[in-house]
Amino acid sequence: MDHTHHAEHQSHSGSTETSEPHKHHDHSSMIDDFRRRFFFSLTLTIPILILSDMIQHWIGYTIDFAGRHYLLFAMGSAIFIYGGMPFLKGIVAESRSLKPGMMTLIAVAITTAFLYSVAITFGLDGNDFYWELATLISIMLLGHWIEMRSVQSTSRSLELLARLLPAEAHMVHGDHIMDVAIDRLKPGDLILIKANEKVPADSIIIEGESYIDESMLTGESRPVKRKQDDRLIGGSINGAQSLKARVTSTGKESYLNKVINLVQEAQATKSKTQHLADRAARYLTFISIGMGTVTFAIAMGTGATLEYSIERMVTIMVIACPHALGLAIPLVVAISTGAAAQKGLLIRNRTAFENSRLINAIVFDKTGTLTEGAFRVQRIESLSQGFAEAEILRLSASLEMHSEHPIARGIVAAAREQGLPLIDVTDFKSLTARGIEGKLDGDVFRMVSPGYLQAESISVPAVETDGSETIVYLLREKHLVGRLTLADAIRPESKDAVQFLQASGVKVFMATGDNRKTADAVSNRLGLDGVYSELLPHQKVEIITDLQKTGHYVAMTGDGVNDAPALAQADVGIAVGAGTDVAAETADIVLVNSNPSDIAALIAYGRATYRKMIQNLIWATGYNVIALPLATGFIPGIAISPAIGAVFMSLSTVVVALNAQLLRRRLR
Repeated sequence: MDHTHHAEHQSHSGSTETSEPHKHHDHSSMIDDFRRRFFFSLTLTIPILILSDMIQHWIGYTIDFAGRHYLLFAMGSAIFIYGGMPFLKGIVAESRSLKPGMMTLIAVAITTAFLYSVAITFGLDGNDFYWELATLISIMLLGHWIEMRSVQSTSRSLELLARLLPAEAHMVHGDHIMDVAIDRLKPGDLILIKANEKVPADSIIIEGESYIDESMLTGESRPVKRKQDDRLIGGSINGAQSLKARVTSTGKESYLNKVINLVQEAQATKSKTQHLADRAARYLTFISIGMGTVTFAIAMGTGATLEYSIERMVTIMVIACPHALGLAIPLVVAISTGAAAQKGLLIRNRTAFENSRLINAIVFDKTGTLTEGAFRVQRIESLSQGFAEAEILRLSASLEMHSEHPIARGIVAAAREQGLPLIDVTDFKSLTARGIEGKLDGDVFRMVSPGYLQAESISVPAVETDGSETIVYLLREKHLVGRLTLADAIRPESKDAVQFLQASGVKVFMATGDNRKTADAVSNRLGLDGVYSELLPHQKVEIITDLQKTGHYVAMTGDGVNDAPALAQADVGIAVGAGTDVAAETADIVLVNSNPSDIAALIAYGRATYRKMIQNLIWATGYNVIALPLATGFIPGIAISPAIGAVFMSLSTVVVALNAQLLRRRLR
């Protein structure tokens, strides 16, 4: 079924080189790993606490038997090696990146506690720190487990991009056709692309013409006409006509793999951003090592024994890593992501959520984001007496009812919304490059484009249009009956969302693969600060990058494959939930209800969450201001014991947990 009359304002896309996708870790298996390590450590922590000299002395009871210290050594070693392994691996990774953070702080504390305790077990005078080692590892594992469960941080976007291509292609070989795996295709191969199939590789049409749906790849809202010598993009969807094409590029050289490469590069850059807690942990690490070293040197220099000097140093280096720090951020993250999900915001990247308060520029895709992504009938005009608007819509929908073209779907949907009974069409045929024709109740009707009227010298009343609309005409024989105007309707919420963001000091831009007239019309109606049209995916990335270079903290909102690289490049990538899986998996945050107004809620939630994180970090680390100076032993008559340090840490942990719960009220 030919719907040539529906496509206007076309844009053309080429293909460029790319690189292969890389594999991602399975997020669910990481969650399971932390859960297993936590319960293992917790199981051993309980007997360690019961058997520790420090805890027995603190509470006032005695349990002793031959080999007790060696049993503590065995259980402590098991927790240190198995439970502490993620942190020991983490310090290696953070050291390589020259960004010490939470993993480094924890690893320094547990390694110091373990080595000192082993030395005590085998002869050094003093009290072991196995209890501190066990509780620290258990709480830190718990915090990481809570956080990983609440935030889905691993992206499958590259895998989903690769799946856009079909598994097989119809390769023309002489007089017959063979189905072959697409990885066997090479430039120069001849392929057949049947109606409604995905294009298996970048290619050039050598026979036939059809309308191609490139919306998920380029952002062009309407299917675009492709004919002989035109290029096809692998992953786009063919329309109603079969095509023969010659493959031009595959694998690393294909257009889709360029998109994959753009996403990969942007994600690699963004992954270097440190979490708020990591930045706090970095300073605590320097304080821990610095104060511990200085304390040891001063103690030895003032005549203290080696055992006493080591004990003071170890006490400082261990308690400098507060237990509460392991829960300060994860509890807030768990609460805020849960509350946000109830409001239709899925938080996938914690850092981006923390930093959403900084957004001062936002770039929207058009199709499916600011607009509904589906053509709607905007106006119906009767151009002949005896034909009411409802009748014009009923006849038009009857002609179009069997078509999958977006324009046809919009007309049929409008008729069904009004409950209009449709008529069976007979003697249906297409009018090459002009429209369709069929009999309805014995009369010949045509749905045609303005080009058909011009070619047939049929005069038509003038109509005003802003460039974003498509107009089709209904004729009985060659007599005008009516006119239908369709457009990709702007979402009802878009105007309010744009005004709110601008009132909040956020500049609002639009970047789309659609044609300039359509883009300008939407921009004018919404009052945007700027608009970019007819863009390829890499050009959207360039726009984001340029804004970032000028000091803007940029959010990108989109729904298609063509938006994926820009979503990855943006400081905060926001996917519309009704869009593609690729966009959702690449983004940091997903708008489940596809409502642009939810971005305002995102910024408000981000600000409230950040404030609570800061409060908890103050509570988690504040006790160090008191405990660390007292632990040095330099204050006359005061040398805080590890037991008293434990009391400070316990109180800090309780306060952090209670403070995090207060966030629930703020986010209601």
